[in-house]
Amino acid sequence: MPLARTYAIALNGVDGNVVEVEADIAAGLPAFSLIGLPDAALGESRKRVTSAAMNAGCPLTQRKLTVNLSPASLRKQGSAFDLAIAVAALAAAGDLSAESAAAAVHLGELGLDGRVRPVPGILPAVIAARAAGFARVLVPAANAEEAALVDGVEVVPVVSLRHAAIHHGSDLEPVDVVPVGAAVVGAPATDSAPVRAHPEPDIADVAGNDEAVEALVVAAAGGHHLSMIGPPGAGKTMLATRLPGLLPDLTDEQAIEVTCIRSLTDAGIAGRGSPGDPASSPRALIRRPPFESPHHTASAAAIVGGGTTRIVPGAIVRATHGVLFLDEAAEFPPSVLDSLRQPLESGTITIHRATGTATFPARFQLVLASNPCPCGRYGSPDEECTCTPIARRRYLARLSGPLLDRVDIRLAVRRIGLAALRIRSDPEASPAPASGMASGSGVRSHPSAEPPAASGTASADRFRFDPGAATPPEAVSASALLRERVVIARAAAAARLAGTDWTRNADVSGAWLRTGALRLPRATVGALDRALDRGAITMRGYDRTLRLAWTMADLDGASTPTGHHIGAALFLRRGAA
Repeated sequence: MPLARTYAIALNGVDGNVVEVEADIAAGLPAFSLIGLPDAALGESRKRVTSAAMNAGCPLTQRKLTVNLSPASLRKQGSAFDLAIAVAALAAAGDLSAESAAAAVHLGELGLDGRVRPVPGILPAVIAARAAGFARVLVPAANAEEAALVDGVEVVPVVSLRHAAIHHGSDLEPVDVVPVGAAVVGAPATDSAPVRAHPEPDIADVAGNDEAVEALVVAAAGGHHLSMIGPPGAGKTMLATRLPGLLPDLTDEQAIEVTCIRSLTDAGIAGRGSPGDPASSPRALIRRPPFESPHHTASAAAIVGGGTTRIVPGAIVRATHGVLFLDEAAEFPPSVLDSLRQPLESGTITIHRATGTATFPARFQLVLASNPCPCGRYGSPDEECTCTPIARRRYLARLSGPLLDRVDIRLAVRRIGLAALRIRSDPEASPAPASGMASGSGVRSHPSAEPPAASGTASADRFRFDPGAATPPEAVSASALLRERVVIARAAAAARLAGTDWTRNADVSGAWLRTGALRLPRATVGALDRALDRGAITMRGYDRTLRLAWTMADLDGASTPTGHHIGAALFLRRGAA
């Protein structure tokens, strides 16, 4: 048969497009032409496929072979088309069943020895094949467990091109071949040496800073963004790294999306089972929220994503449905920080390059941590700050107003004192603070926040945290206990938002809260209205404070926010009431 076809998948972000791979054999001198807008890596597949077919015992035709990747206007990237090209060429030569080849999708890179090597992006590719109506997908053996996560598709793992040809009816004799493992493409695990997931740090490790812990619970319950400013050693990083432990497990839809993103990276999803779950497969769906913490020297492309030929996801994409922690936020270039503004609002990022565009999900929870000044000692009771006022202003000005306006909770965290440390170690002890040392811990508004108005007071007492409530019984972490509060609060929000496109308070439209059935009485939002009237908050800040108040009401088990919740939300956001 001079013409045969099969199918492959071209990925664009996390979305896949079906590509028809046509092979035509015509009279003429031996030649192998590949058309259909391939990139450099795909263009080199002619040599890989030719050598792989020869070494697998099923050489290609010695006539003129033309392979077309359709649609021709769609740019194709990567080596995952090798298997489909080889199968189409063999089917056109009559070496295997053309009908069987045309009924399946083929994914995989070919080595020169004929073995099929694993490729990134198998999970989103198989999902795209299922959506297009295909019932069978041939994948590299090393990617078989990942592909099997998709229901409704028959996954056929193949070790070599020879095995793929035999599956499609070739009369070749089977040959035992050692499969290429995931470690060859840089994955951190193989079947012989699985990687164990690291346990999430426990919130019980935090000594003092009880109000900051409660603020973390509020952030986790509503999906709110958080900013912390304080001197070195105040515990900002410790608090931020424990936020993922307070978040509930991902839903099925979220787990698939997060795992697809992980699959797009060269490491694949090996070793990413649920932490602490012994029954979790090393290549199961990722059930815990991801945590990304890029260094402050990261570029804008590293944060949002980019690339010259292949567009790869950045840190904000990898943090989807999880936490993006920017430690030493004021040390990041302002242009990098401001690149987060649009994804924070839309929950997606579209990357434009000369070679094309790609859209990725980017619905993450942002946590910023920074020192109050270049020397880090401003506001410390026992150390003198050497920075000038203008140096402090310039340092914090790196966190632009538009970016901070999108942050719901802003905390100023100070170092804990000896009393708080000893009470944490021995709750019955209550020593007097040493001379020159802070005698407690707490949370204040940002140094740049306006002072409270005379019409009200703002105090951390409005959202006290009971340390005793986080004292876990044996073998139960404090983070797990606080996570139960978060799960209950999120369930209340989801029940209230049933019938809408939202499930978390942080995602709710401000206009819907202000004008819909859940509109609060004027007496309740009086403090919020006054803050808006005097310019203490913007209209965006008004809506975000309302969402924050609803989250605090859900945590308290209240059916609707009260003036107490509005005041506490204002304190968390601006220190104004």
